[in-house]
Amino acid sequence: MAEIDFTKIDLRDALDLAILIEEEAKERYVSFTRIVGGQYAGDASEVFRRMAINEEKHGTQLLELRRSLFGNEPRRITRDQIDEVEAPSMDRARLSISSRQAFEVAIDSEVKAYEFFARACRAAIDPKVRRLFTDLREEEREHRELLEKRLPDFPPEPGFESEDLSVEAGSDAG
Repeated sequence: MAEIDFTKIDLRDALDLAILIEEEAKERYVSFTRIVGGQYAGDASEVFRRMAINEEKHGTQLLELRRSLFGNEPRRITRDQIDEVEAPSMDRARLSISSRQAFEVAIDSEVKAYEFFARACRAAIDPKVRRLFTDLREEEREHRELLEKRLPDFPPEPGFESEDLSVEAGSDAG
């Protein structure tokens, strides 16, 4: 993974970075949806499906902003410069996972994204980039808080907490 020097990126690069982060998260949640499979309304698959929809919406908003400011200018930031910034780690994918655990995965991902944007904000020199990263950091905090508010609706389910049916990152589960 190539490092991003936050002291040298401009607003276009920062928007591209944010868009790529949302795209990666969406794709990972879609993958998790396939791995856990849908069994009933409100199950882990539905939690992941809703997270994918939310990541896609946020990515689309960022893309629209980018296009309004920079048209179709090519990206200089690439996908190989990010790795699981907001996307849940593949080692969190399990064949058997409760809705509560799915929410916990999503919360952990929002925390990772918050921490990433907090670091990026501290390193950014360009005031517009710093403002964007500050806004994104706060959005991640808000997303985490919304998920945390819903967590009590999903008590721990017997049998899920001790079961470890992790899927290897390279396996074909979908």
